[in-house]
Amino acid sequence: MKLSLYITLLISVLCQFQDAQAQVKDTYNNPVLSGFYPDPSICRVENDYYLVHSSFEYFPGVPIFHSTDLVNWEQIGHVLDRSSQLNLPEGLKPSEGIFAPTLRYHNDTFYMVTTCVQCGGNFFVTATNPAGPWSDPIWIADAPGIDPTLFWDDDGSAYYIGGHNLHGYRAWPGQNGVFIQKIDIATGKLLGDPVQMTFGHATNAVWGEAPHIYKINGRYMLMIAEGGTSIHHAVTVFESDSLMGKYTPSLINPVLTHRHLGKNYPIAAVGHADLVQTQHGDWWAVLLATRPIKQQVMLGRETFLVPLVFEDGWPVFNPGKGIVEVEMLLPKLPPMKTSSRSTVDGFETESMGYDWNMLRTPTEKWYQLNKGFLEMQTRPQKLIENTQPSFWGRRIQHFTFDAFTKVDFNSNKSNEEAGFVALLDSKNHYRLVKKGKSIKLFKVEKGNETLVAEESYHGSSVVLGLKADFFEYQFCYGKDINSLNILGEKQDARVCAPSSGLDFTGPYVGMYTSSNGLKSNARAFFDWFKYSN
Repeated sequence: MKLSLYITLLISVLCQFQDAQAQVKDTYNNPVLSGFYPDPSICRVENDYYLVHSSFEYFPGVPIFHSTDLVNWEQIGHVLDRSSQLNLPEGLKPSEGIFAPTLRYHNDTFYMVTTCVQCGGNFFVTATNPAGPWSDPIWIADAPGIDPTLFWDDDGSAYYIGGHNLHGYRAWPGQNGVFIQKIDIATGKLLGDPVQMTFGHATNAVWGEAPHIYKINGRYMLMIAEGGTSIHHAVTVFESDSLMGKYTPSLINPVLTHRHLGKNYPIAAVGHADLVQTQHGDWWAVLLATRPIKQQVMLGRETFLVPLVFEDGWPVFNPGKGIVEVEMLLPKLPPMKTSSRSTVDGFETESMGYDWNMLRTPTEKWYQLNKGFLEMQTRPQKLIENTQPSFWGRRIQHFTFDAFTKVDFNSNKSNEEAGFVALLDSKNHYRLVKKGKSIKLFKVEKGNETLVAEESYHGSSVVLGLKADFFEYQFCYGKDINSLNILGEKQDARVCAPSSGLDFTGPYVGMYTSSNGLKSNARAFFDWFKYSN
């Protein structure tokens, strides 16, 4: 037998071995949901797991996911998907809106409770199917503060736990706390007097919030986030023999944090956890964390998964190591196969896919899906203002990626534009647009707009987008995806990067059109949008 044949056979055997090894891989990689998916809350119903997240100024609100293995998640909808549930008005500032939802299941009913900051306060909605429809809000009119959760005691009584300092003053800067109060779950009315559960685990603890309460082995365990949502973020726990307290902090607090690992550690801002017990009795936590690059958070706060055990009644996260790792051992659960996803959305469905969001709640129907096109009205609202613009966007989920769209826009008016955007918020973004007989790239940084590149262009149809490589965006345009021209120099991607602890959202790419303050009859027709890494 010839040597070349031996080599071919050997390579074939090695490839089969590698394939077999891949099939039996017993680890997963964090984060389990990359990109802007902060403040995770989880619940289990039999063998199914459900997960929700904060959504702030974006509509629809509160994305909801399903899994059977805690690692692979598939979005099944949004909890708040109509204006009667969620009114995010024009003028709502970035990082306001929907904060820290909690998802719970009781007596065959799902409950999602949250805060709409600067748009109504605290409320909950219910559903018998987590994919919806969910009810209109039941407002908790007298509930102060943020980050609510619900808890049912053994006798069926319901309780509301929220983040708030009932004293009304702060004995030290950043002092906040968590309180509990009985609630009539049918009406949302709070009953009796509120009781302060804790101000945090130490005398100078700051921003105690995001409470969750569990009854485990006959005792009540309160778990909160504190330290702020940046590099000092932490998880702390407290115990009591009585639901209303007194709650005693654990001697091993904080039970989970990365604050001691330094600013250059690859996983930071660990906190805001919620616990779930599998059908086999194992405990896991979902939590938020960031992946800073050279201390710069590029993708926002993401969802991580970590195991824990209880020792002497207290949770020990990732035993033996005590930190969240990138690669960790899989849960002992049957693997879940998620649907294969195309990198291209051709807009051939009856409604926009779950990846897509608007800014704030629409008050008029300014778009339609028609014959494989997303048709958007060119309206006066501007992206640079806190309006409800003609914008559809999806999360950036990778450090390196390509994102492009094809748009047909035949307006030659100097005030009308349509095209591609990469943004953090109204004050920090890029717009790559067809405007008149030109392709123009605008940079908006800290609210200041600059035209950074421009090229003449003839024709109504154009492909617009960017190639991203960590801190650099290279914007491109062309007649089609295979004949792209570079526009201007490479731009700083950090314009669209959140400031850790200050910006609660993460970066998006998407499609946009505007007549910049003037009435217009123009329309932009988007043929497809491609996102790939």
